[in-house]
Amino acid sequence: MNIIKKTIRLADGRTIEIETGKLAKQADGSAVVKMGGTMLLATVTCAKEAEEDVDFLPLQVDYKEKFYAAGRYPGGFMKREGKASDYEVLIARLIDRALRPLFPDDFHAAVFVSVSLISADKDTQPDALAGLAAASALAVSDIPFNGPISEVRVARIDGQYCINPTFKETERADLELMVGATDKNIMMVEGEMKEVSEEVMLGAIMFAHQEIKKHCAVLEELTDAVGKRQKREYCHETNDDILREACSKFCYERCYQIAKSGMPKHERTDAFEALKEEFIQTIPEEEREEKQAMVNRYYSAVEKKAMRDLILNEGRRLDGRATTDVRPIWCEVDYLPGAHGSAIFTRGETQSLASVTLGTKLDMKEMDEVLIERSEQFVLHYNFPPFSTGEARPQRATSRREIGHGNLAMRALKPMVPVGEENPYAVRVVSEILESNGSSSMASVCAGCLALMDAGIKLKKPVAGVAMGLIEQDGKYAILSDILGDEDHLGDMDFKVTGTKDGITATQMDIKCDGLSEEIMAKALAQAHQARQHIMGEMMKTISEPRADLKPHAPRIVQIRIPGDFIGAVIGKGGEVIQKIQKETGTTITITEEKLDDGNTIGAVDIFGTDKDSMTKALEWIKGITTVPEVGQIYHGKVTSILEFGAFVEILPGKEGLLHISEIAWQKTNSVEDVLKVGDELDVKLLEIDEKTGKMRLSLKALLPKPEGYVEPVRRPRPEGGNRNSSHDGRDNRPRTPRNNNRGERSERPARRPNNENHSE
Repeated sequence: MNIIKKTIRLADGRTIEIETGKLAKQADGSAVVKMGGTMLLATVTCAKEAEEDVDFLPLQVDYKEKFYAAGRYPGGFMKREGKASDYEVLIARLIDRALRPLFPDDFHAAVFVSVSLISADKDTQPDALAGLAAASALAVSDIPFNGPISEVRVARIDGQYCINPTFKETERADLELMVGATDKNIMMVEGEMKEVSEEVMLGAIMFAHQEIKKHCAVLEELTDAVGKRQKREYCHETNDDILREACSKFCYERCYQIAKSGMPKHERTDAFEALKEEFIQTIPEEEREEKQAMVNRYYSAVEKKAMRDLILNEGRRLDGRATTDVRPIWCEVDYLPGAHGSAIFTRGETQSLASVTLGTKLDMKEMDEVLIERSEQFVLHYNFPPFSTGEARPQRATSRREIGHGNLAMRALKPMVPVGEENPYAVRVVSEILESNGSSSMASVCAGCLALMDAGIKLKKPVAGVAMGLIEQDGKYAILSDILGDEDHLGDMDFKVTGTKDGITATQMDIKCDGLSEEIMAKALAQAHQARQHIMGEMMKTISEPRADLKPHAPRIVQIRIPGDFIGAVIGKGGEVIQKIQKETGTTITITEEKLDDGNTIGAVDIFGTDKDSMTKALEWIKGITTVPEVGQIYHGKVTSILEFGAFVEILPGKEGLLHISEIAWQKTNSVEDVLKVGDELDVKLLEIDEKTGKMRLSLKALLPKPEGYVEPVRRPRPEGGNRNSSHDGRDNRPRTPRNNNRGERSERPARRPNNENHSE
């Protein structure tokens, strides 16, 4: 084996090791990246030839975390890893977005990149190493690739930028970005922030790029060490320079005029298609089928050039806007009567219908990844049906794009959604894209914000988002606000920025050109800020602050905290108590154990329901279980059993005391049953709690006016140690007269005892 290793040293002294030549040697390229106890295996394979009539790069990137990496069993019945989770899909997308633009434009062979977590430690976040691992596998292969690249996580913690922080360190960050780049160009950025400024975000990107340059230098050394500087030869396109020139001459000016016309999306698309078909008709009929693929490529290039020239030469866009203009916006809230909150946000030809559903802790999304186990209180799901773009095709399973766009919108809103005691609800937002022509993820942010305010969720601040584009050519450039779908496809940048009036909350950027200067990025951020404030102003015309209360049909939650010692009492043996409360009140109850700073434990109890009286009943029931009776207090109780010497009264749920016959009235009571019966409700005063046994002595007469001239009888003390012959009620210590039974034996009549052995006397 020819094992080669390279080392990258981080500023804080930690090291990243890259090893190749030991594992997966039959792949076109393979490498293991190790940091601490975390190891990622990356492989890349490539088809020998491109499929017929394929004019794009069929790149497939997969990321998989193996549970054995952390010594864990996978969940589920099968006990093995299944399809990729949303978390794994998101990491695969981060790798894909950095790699895809760097393959040659004319390279169309299928490429498969696979990155697997094979060992894990609790301190190292593996997703920060995944891009480097994939780039390492490409670096030691002969697959044509204009790299190398690397990816890092950059966070700002206590005002300082940090590369690849640990899980715990990231929790303290006010900025967290994943940045992918070559040694010269930023390729991809994605992350979330807590209302940071544009300058802070730009500083983080530049800081990350400096680290990535070191990684790329090491990968260049790795390529030379394995002797893979020379890449494979290929020919995946057949070209005809005469046909290319003819297409440009016939189509360019007319493409320019169509682009300049400002016609709607579908009309413009039809006009472009009609022009292409007209050009095809100029080709001899016997050559048309053979040259169709070439015509498609050449015409697309002409269309792209015409659109870009229009913007750079005249500052005019496909729909007639100037570069800084945002399309017309209209909004509406409370559109769906059955939802807990809803909104429509329409910007030009892009429309999102957002809904809000409120739930309990039981409804929270559970993340069970190899290194991440937590509940997500706030989630946002994004759906992109084919009809939103007028496509006639079936809707299948959730796509990677839908997962990625939903995650971006969720990260944008998450910092502003209150959690914990401020908001006890599980919150789900769903964005249905009903029309799409550019930046549907940003429409989801705006619609989601409006729907949350319509639902009565007390957002800290409203959030808006906008997608920015870039056209750069021959030293000239134009930054575009609120890009169209065509401007995204034909442009050089897709830069999405979301935030409040005070700062940025999330971003996603993909770069398609060779190089993006810090100056251009700064201008794009400043222009995005202006567009975002304009969009926010339009949103606030519809609803400017969260509703004062939830919708009448929305479920309610009442929260209380109980001492940790009472959690078991509320739950009961096998859950019998809490199940009984829920069944009889029609509520849903959850209890979460929480540790306090002093080491003690409390129980956070959430009572969830739609009926106020039922929730009040459940609340009082739980309060009764967890309340400690106090001597001298008056309680409203219920008679549970009647005995010869008194009655047992339940003064709190599960807590009974003895109301002795002598404490029923000031006058002598001959029989308890003359006064009370089981089920009677009455107020009693707690006179005494036995310190040893916890038995409670109650009084009814203490709440009644004392009769005039009443003389308190002298209570005779019990004999010390007890007396077999004393009566059970303790009121008469005279010895009983024994009597003979039928067999002539002496016996004593046993004292009557309560049937319930748990009663307190």
